[in-house]
Amino acid sequence: MLYLVIVLVLLALFGLPLFAVLGAGSLFFAHNADLDSALLIVELNRLATSPNLTAIPMFTFAGVALAAGGAPQRLIRLFNALLGWLPGGLAIVAIATCAFFTSFSGASGVTILALGGLLYPVLRKVHYPERFALGLLTTSGSLGLLFAPSLAILLYGVVAGVNIDEMFLAGIVPGAVLMIMLGIYAGITGARFGVHHHTFTWHVAIRAMRSAYTDILLPILIIVGIFGGFVTISEAAACTALYVLVQESFIHRSISLKSQLVPLLADTAVLVGSILIILGVAMGLTNLMIDAQLPMKLLAWMEGSIDSQLKFLILLNIFLLAVGAMMDIFSATVVIVPLILPVAQRFGVDPVHLGIIFLANLEIGYSTPPVGINLFIASQRFEKPILGLFRATLPFLGIMLAWLIIVTYVPLLSLWWQ
Repeated sequence: MLYLVIVLVLLALFGLPLFAVLGAGSLFFAHNADLDSALLIVELNRLATSPNLTAIPMFTFAGVALAAGGAPQRLIRLFNALLGWLPGGLAIVAIATCAFFTSFSGASGVTILALGGLLYPVLRKVHYPERFALGLLTTSGSLGLLFAPSLAILLYGVVAGVNIDEMFLAGIVPGAVLMIMLGIYAGITGARFGVHHHTFTWHVAIRAMRSAYTDILLPILIIVGIFGGFVTISEAAACTALYVLVQESFIHRSISLKSQLVPLLADTAVLVGSILIILGVAMGLTNLMIDAQLPMKLLAWMEGSIDSQLKFLILLNIFLLAVGAMMDIFSATVVIVPLILPVAQRFGVDPVHLGIIFLANLEIGYSTPPVGINLFIASQRFEKPILGLFRATLPFLGIMLAWLIIVTYVPLLSLWWQ
């Protein structure tokens, strides 16, 4: 069995699709454990009947349409007009814009591709060091994972059986704290290198607001709709997709329904399909692990080795950082969450707080080798070596690790609404 695992890992490293690796591993695991392989199909049925499943393609389509319709440019102009006067200026603009956009694009790499080419030359023009600009834009590709309507939060809610409304509320303060910490570092760097920041002018801000007011209204309407009890998560996703389509087609006239709708739907189908096929197979593997009592064995080992919540959280973060460095966030969610959830509850960790800890670790994992997707996408976008990009991200990863410690050991940040 060990040899088989090594072979599958090597095949994955050489480019075999992850769903094929997980599927093969599931079938061999079922065979060795004398379990019925039909358990894989049972999980696919549970996935298909999840009431929140339809939210994933709808929010993904909204992110794809926003990227194609010019929302990145409008948001940059708006945040530059509102925040560009601060010390750190355009770096803070980049942080805010990337976080806003990633909350819709799902940290699938769209943020770096859509905003990186726009922000990088501007950051260099105002004399930010190249390494700082590259590190900022690489790590900012996963900012916004904790803000509604993040696909990562939706997926965690589906897998863990946690109320998604509560997860959206829980992510607000931790996500804001990270942006503030990165903004302070950007301000210090800007002052150190004498970066220019413009003075605030009302007419520029009003003009930018007029151009981007429909973009800014979107998250407000989602939050009010969901937490006001007017719509469910799935209904909010459908309304978001329709809102974006009307906005880009009839208000900004940046998308032609006749010639661009089908390509946008095709791009959405590719993104969603890649998530769902991994999700379905991985949930089947998870079901086999549960049937083989792996979570119970893990709990028994931890109960014998760990005697406090503090020790558990330390071990949990080390484990999740390693997972984030080797797996993408969607695969990690469906494979790892069912294993750690009962153990975390045994040590008194709230499932909502656990979700924020989990996503915070995986957000850091986006920029860490060997599988940090931000590094690969940024390398392609900026034509820089991955090792150089990783060195550029180290100061930002240090800040994010400090933030992770705060989020982990101050549960009030995640549970402020209770």
